[in-house]
Amino acid sequence: MLIDTHAHLYAKAFENDRAAMIERAEAVGVKQFLLPNIDESSIAGMLALEATYPGRCFPMMGLHPCSVKENYLTDLAWVREWLEKRDFVAIGEIGIDLYWDKTFIEEQKAAFRQQVEWALEFDRPIVIHARESIDLLIDMIKEIGDPNLKGVFHCFTGNVAQAQTIMELGLYLGVGGVLTFKNGGVDKTLSEISLERVILETDAPYLAPIPYRGKRNESAYVQEIAVKLASIKGLSLEKVASITSENAQKLFNLPTLQEN
Repeated sequence: MLIDTHAHLYAKAFENDRAAMIERAEAVGVKQFLLPNIDESSIAGMLALEATYPGRCFPMMGLHPCSVKENYLTDLAWVREWLEKRDFVAIGEIGIDLYWDKTFIEEQKAAFRQQVEWALEFDRPIVIHARESIDLLIDMIKEIGDPNLKGVFHCFTGNVAQAQTIMELGLYLGVGGVLTFKNGGVDKTLSEISLERVILETDAPYLAPIPYRGKRNESAYVQEIAVKLASIKGLSLEKVASITSENAQKLFNLPTLQEN
């Protein structure tokens, strides 16, 4: 049994076959799906999935760094309203993105700090978007310095030293399709670290693993990531699925998966 800990299943890319896509995932053992929020427009579709697939689709709440602009305080206001209104499995996806645009770097930092404060207040893990910003975010988390903070570096693509630092901070590594890329480098990192704080994700519809690279990603393909990780670690697919699913259940306080 597998858990896709990061999938944008509400995305327009799935509008023509969303139910069939989820059935394909369940057919290969993917039993739970965690849905990161992006901005105010993604909330309705995310909550609709939760209503349609209770106990299987779990929404997060947060403001994606690429959605942080000069009016970020207005956006953070609705994030706060939702956090007070109902429960979410995590605060996410939040973080820093220095790949697309550095215009609002200071706003991204401020939005990240605020949402981390709320994660601590509501005792929820954070799901961190760290594109071109792993070291910066590690430094910010060290600066915050709260041992109660928990979370995951989503789509981790860093080196062994960064991975070890993240795990020493009590956080997890979210491993996705880049693990299967020939020159992705994540395979070399994962070969040298324990799976004690590793969870699996797709980031669907983005970053499809080999052999689907360049096509639309979907949650069923988390199996390809698990197969690659099993090969790297010299473990069975069942063992990798068990370890990573238990890690996800622990981090996100998910209900125990049932064999059915």
